[in-house]
Amino acid sequence: MGTVWELDFYSRPLVDETQKKRWELLICESPLSVSRSQSDLFRYSQYCSSGNVNSTWLKDALAQAMAEAPTPPTKVRFFRRQMNNMIVKACKDMGLDAQVSRRTLALYQWLEERMVTVYPQDPCYEEAAVRSPSVRYEIQAPRPLPDALEGNKWAMVSLTAADFADLPDWKIDFGESFPLELLNLDGDCVIPGLVIYSPRAFPIAAWMSGLELGFIKFVPNPRPRLILETEDDSSWVLADLTNESSVKDAKTFEERKEKAGGAHFLAVQSSPQVEAFAGFWLLPELNLR
Repeated sequence: MGTVWELDFYSRPLVDETQKKRWELLICESPLSVSRSQSDLFRYSQYCSSGNVNSTWLKDALAQAMAEAPTPPTKVRFFRRQMNNMIVKACKDMGLDAQVSRRTLALYQWLEERMVTVYPQDPCYEEAAVRSPSVRYEIQAPRPLPDALEGNKWAMVSLTAADFADLPDWKIDFGESFPLELLNLDGDCVIPGLVIYSPRAFPIAAWMSGLELGFIKFVPNPRPRLILETEDDSSWVLADLTNESSVKDAKTFEERKEKAGGAHFLAVQSSPQVEAFAGFWLLPELNLR
């Protein structure tokens, strides 16, 4: 996948001498493996006055960040849909592909950290501006998976956080993960997951790898389903829950996911007997600002 950046360009709870909000660009490298250390991830920050907020300023700041980075990005992720036009244009001008994503965990954690340790220490800090409106995702009605990509069977399973220590050694054709240390989970914390089994496991995993995967969610109404949310507002039906037992399992899945700080996984295999994965994604469910 190459190097992926997570980017946020938005106002902060800081004001200038004219009482206008100060903006900030935050860029951090996305950890694509459970083995990546936070200290190894590239980070870049730069403040911007409200009068300079435009795609030209952002493009110049991106150029500066790329000059300082050990490796240039092949992809940029951002979570604020309202900044889509500006971010996409600036990235395009720099030859970068930018996409709205729910997989901005490293950025989310860094932003939360700065909300506690950086901005309140600034003399221009404005506490009333901290509670900014949340990012709202108006999810479209879930679509069925393409007929050729539906799995024959599925199962809800679980692993402990410690089980992911050797994830880099697993045989996986398509996938992505992140360091569970970002969520400060104990080794015995239970991580729930969904495994899809199909003789067409490889094409299913290949198709999913082309999506910007978000997270799996149990939706009880209008009928019980497991939904895969992707990109900014798309969703797909992974499984219809047709009996009381599967609904109970889905509720347990949600409970475990909450206890694991939103961590869960999606796997695709040809059968329960094989050890290799056509696809394996460790997913975070984030409460993005």
